[in-house]
Amino acid sequence: MRGTWINAAAVLLGGTIGLLFKKCIRQEMNEAVNKALGLAVLVIGLNGIVANMFSVQQEQIGSSGELLLIFSLVVGAIVGTLLRIEDRLNTLGDRLEKKYHLTNFSAAAVNATLLFCVGAMAIVGSLNDGLTGDSQVLIVKSALDFTASIVLAAGMGVGVLFSAIPLVIYQGGISLAAGTLTGLLQGELLRQVSSVGYVMILCIGINFLFPKKIKVADFLPGLLVPVIWYGLRTVFALVGIQ
Repeated sequence: MRGTWINAAAVLLGGTIGLLFKKCIRQEMNEAVNKALGLAVLVIGLNGIVANMFSVQQEQIGSSGELLLIFSLVVGAIVGTLLRIEDRLNTLGDRLEKKYHLTNFSAAAVNATLLFCVGAMAIVGSLNDGLTGDSQVLIVKSALDFTASIVLAAGMGVGVLFSAIPLVIYQGGISLAAGTLTGLLQGELLRQVSSVGYVMILCIGINFLFPKKIKVADFLPGLLVPVIWYGLRTVFALVGIQ
């Protein structure tokens, strides 16, 4: 889990630097930083979607997984709305805001957690770290998260620091279970899960740029839909059902 600890430390250090700079930023500059961050996150989401869904074969661009992506997002939205995931997270964040006199805590924590935990680098890096002790992918991710956490904390506040906790739980859990997960989270399934995740990152960028918020956390159950689908397809293949 060395890579995960490095990643968490990078988020904490970057977030702390961002909070120090936040005090020096005027309101209009803060709004400009949020817009710039929204554009950057939007590009990250689009880049991830393109990288995982599109390929070039024989000088022609092809795509795959569109129907499963749509199904994953729809099912995720329905389940997440029924479970009120974002509302519950916001309620928890609001309680901490009132208790410790924090500002914008829940939005900062949720957005930072999704940004740092969703994506192929988090999964592949954690698998490599757990299986072989190779932390290279997570170290590269740590450098990216360090920069992002500075900007996020400067724009949104102390909640960004708390995203290090779910990051350790998520990536550390994958590393500890790497022997079981490595045969599952790879190839087409990994690309499909990553595509769903990057759509969520795209939504975070939209939330930064436009006032009407998308409840991104409610889409989280959609990450499990490709896993369940591929699991069922494997079972069907074993019993001879096409």
